[in-house]
Amino acid sequence: AEIGRIAASICAKPAAAIAAGKALFYRQRELGIEAAYQLAGQTMSCNMMLEVAQEGLQAFIDKREPAWRKAG
Repeated sequence: AEIGRIAASICAKPAAAIAAGKALFYRQRELGIEAAYQLAGQTMSCNMMLEVAQEGLQAFIDKREPAWRKAG
């Protein structure tokens, strides 16, 4: 039941965000810790410019569920 809950939570997120996270994970595996942290910081900064990230942030501020489909 717990695995199903976690899987459903992940599947409810925007596909672009999941893909970006997976790509970052695999790129970091080949790096040292310092370079991996630097890459993660750069990636997160760039991702905050995406429409889905803006929708997620606005939904948090508004205390509502994000409308991922509307945001991209």
